[in-house]
Amino acid sequence: MKINILEISKNKDFDLEIVLVNNLNQIECEKDREILENLEFKVKDETAVLLAQSKKIYASFEEFSYDSLAIAMATAIKRFNSTKYKSIKLLLNSNLKDNFKALVEGAILGSYSFDNYKSEKEIKKQELAFVVEDKDSQLTTILKESQTICEAVNSARDMVNTAPADFTPKSFVKEAQSIAKEFELDCEILGEKDLEKQKMMSMHSVGRASIHESQLIHLKYKPKKAIKKVVLVGKGLTYDSGGLSLKPADFMVTMKADKSGAVAVLNTIKVIAKLKLPIEVHAIIGAVENMIGGNAYKPDDILKVKNGKTIEVRNTDAEGRLVLADCLCYAQDEIKDFDYIFDYATLTGACVVGVGQYTTGIMGNNEILKRNAVLSALKSGEYATTLDFNRYLKKAIKSEVADICNVANTRYGGAITAGMFLDNFIYDENKEKWIHFDIAGPAYVESVWGYNPHGGSGAGVRMTIKFLQNLID
Repeated sequence: MKINILEISKNKDFDLEIVLVNNLNQIECEKDREILENLEFKVKDETAVLLAQSKKIYASFEEFSYDSLAIAMATAIKRFNSTKYKSIKLLLNSNLKDNFKALVEGAILGSYSFDNYKSEKEIKKQELAFVVEDKDSQLTTILKESQTICEAVNSARDMVNTAPADFTPKSFVKEAQSIAKEFELDCEILGEKDLEKQKMMSMHSVGRASIHESQLIHLKYKPKKAIKKVVLVGKGLTYDSGGLSLKPADFMVTMKADKSGAVAVLNTIKVIAKLKLPIEVHAIIGAVENMIGGNAYKPDDILKVKNGKTIEVRNTDAEGRLVLADCLCYAQDEIKDFDYIFDYATLTGACVVGVGQYTTGIMGNNEILKRNAVLSALKSGEYATTLDFNRYLKKAIKSEVADICNVANTRYGGAITAGMFLDNFIYDENKEKWIHFDIAGPAYVESVWGYNPHGGSGAGVRMTIKFLQNLID
């Protein structure tokens, strides 16, 4: 969908008009107001009605907040997309101009659909115009930046939704190399022999039963005058069967989404490069497929991580943390003097149980950094909350035969114990620089929510961009 800003003086004709409503009494057209009242139109989020005679889509919102306005815009655009009309406009008053970012992002994210596997595809050339009295540079800047970010979010959604047969560890390599070529980034690839040389046997073991070779990807964006240096690490399980601790059939469905952390990292560095932010960024992706076979790693195995620590495997379905352990060590060994290191993973079902399927769990050792991450997430339109470590849960991942166990000895606090497991592979000098983002909930939801579709949401991209922008402001 083409989006532009148009001055009212241009006097261009449009097929439809969007009218955003939070009070029926504010509707200027008395006839339309009467029709809406007769239809029992309610001023609540996710409500939109097309009045064909007046050529208007009325979409309601409950409050002047990012969420409410973005949802209203998405709902209106979805209604527009369901018609044969080609163009639509929205008149921007002062209140709507102040919330322009929400309107743009609601429109782009709300218009997303995934039909790659449908035999019949409907391609529409539609146009949305935001009509203003006078064009100003601020609106143009917001539009360009929001388009860049939302296109990356939708790209992330596509990757997450792609079937596991069509998105393997090598697919991650192709995507990374494509980004590297487009933005002239350095790109380093490590295969399984390289993992062995690097003594990254935790990650290596997880993927060794798959016919698809595990890949560690290191993308580097290095602007000339970088203000900060940041490392982003993503869990890229292109499919997770659970390994020999095989998942029940119902739980295997949607495991194509287990690559969401790496997908978020990949699309985040793409946005940073496109926006030319003054931040040196290193994206580390552990691309692995966890399968079963005669060569599969087993419960009771003892794995050695790159930093020399040993892990007792008691459940091969707790594999993401094994991949991240090596990736985090690799990042800290290879990249020096960074300011922050963040990891992203669909790590635990326990996080979904604890905070719901729409919210990211944020963990780490730096309270201020965690709170700032939550605030950035909320300002970006994503939901997040902190989950705090404690000394008693730390005991739950103690092993009698190795340095640490990959699962806790209790069913409670599973998201936190997983985060504390990763903390074992953060070096002392980096403890205050690290945040763990558990995106297991919002990364993939099997129902429409707000302006998010069924399936992949692109979780992590917007909040990270906002977080990084705040770091340099």
